[in-house]
Order: sequence, then structure tokens, then C-alpha cells
Amino acid sequence: MEYNTQRTPLYLPEYGRMVQSLVEHCKTLATKEERNEMASAIVEFISQRNPHLKSDETGNQKLWDHLFILANFDLDIDSPYPKPTPESLYQKPNRLAYPSYDDQYKFYGKSITQLIDRAIELEDGDEKEALIQVIANNMKKAYNIYNKEHVQDEVIFRHLKALSNDKLDLTGIDSLDKSKIYYSSNNRKNNNNHKNNYQKRKNFQNHKNKRN
Repeated sequence: MEYNTQRTPLYLPEYGRMVQSLVEHCKTLATKEERNEMASAIVEFISQRNPHLKSDETGNQKLWDHLFILANFDLDIDSPYPKPTPESLYQKPNRLAYPSYDDQYKFYGKSITQLIDRAIELEDGDEKEALIQVIANNMKKAYNIYNKEHVQDEVIFRHLKALSNDKLDLTGIDSLDKSKIYYSSNNRKNNNNHKNNYQKRKNFQNHKNKRN
């Protein structure tokens, strides 16, 4: 009996032992013409398991790359594509460059900085003023959520000025108009507090009346 531990390792287990055996047999054929013919037949066969790879040139090349992986990169054939190497297929991808934030203002996020850049590009006028107000209100909301504390408008004005390299300055106005989201959320909290307090007073009064 032949155990799996005595067999050639499955380099791509998703193709199974049968495909692996076909590739091993292809490697033993005497002439390159025979190996080329069988290699093409194997690629055609494994493409049936990956029909989405047959639709473009890149996908077809991946199928041939799979063939060489199944052969442990030891297959002497004429491939229609450059023969891959373990280094080329298994090299680690380049590290993604993540946006960097000043730690002091990281809680504002990328969207705020993008809006600030957009506001800087706009010509002076109502549209620019409206956008600046939206930015400042959202900065205030983000600050309060992240720091779990109320922030004075003057702090938001200073942060906006710093993030825009002094190009957006609201330090001349008294206060911010509450944004709809920020205002409505606070209203819901206040309403809930009023309801809870009212219910407590009502329950207390009912209890008092029962005792009397």
C-alpha cells in the first residue's frame, strides 16, 4: 500500500492528486514535443476548473504558472509565456502606503482633510463659506465622539487653521451653527433625558399618593 506521505507533495491541493499525477507523468516523457503536447492538454483540463481565467491573456498565463507550480518548477517544455520562478511567484507584495496623520489630529480622519483641501481650492464666496462651516461642524462632531467630551468652538477654529496651513480661518466668528446630524443627536439625548426625568417624577408622585 502506498501512503500519501510517500507520494509527491500536492503543490496545489485544489487540483487534486489526479492532476498532480498527470504533471508528474508529463515530466517523464522522452521528447519535448510529447511534453509540450501533454502540457497543453493539462492546461486545457485545469482551465475547466477555472473558467474565469480563460477570458483574458493574464488569466491564461496564470494557468501555465499553475502548471509549473504543479511540476515544482521542474518541467522542460516550450511555454507560451515566460517560465516563472519560485521567487517571482512567492515574493511578498510591496507594503501598502497608508495615509499618515498628525497624531494630534488623527481623529478627524482622511475625509476631513480632503474637504479642507477642496475648500482651499474654492474661490472666496458663499460656496466656500458654506463648505468651511460644514467642515468645522463635522470636526466638532468627530472631536466630541473621539474624546468623549464637549469641545469649545475656539479649539475647532485653531485645529482647522492648523490643518489648512492657515488658509482657512474662522477665528473671527463667535460660534458654529450646529450641523443637522450633531444637533439632532444632541436633541435626541436631551429629549430622552427629559422623558426619563419626567417618568421618574411621575413614578415618585404615584408612589407618594399610594402611601397617603
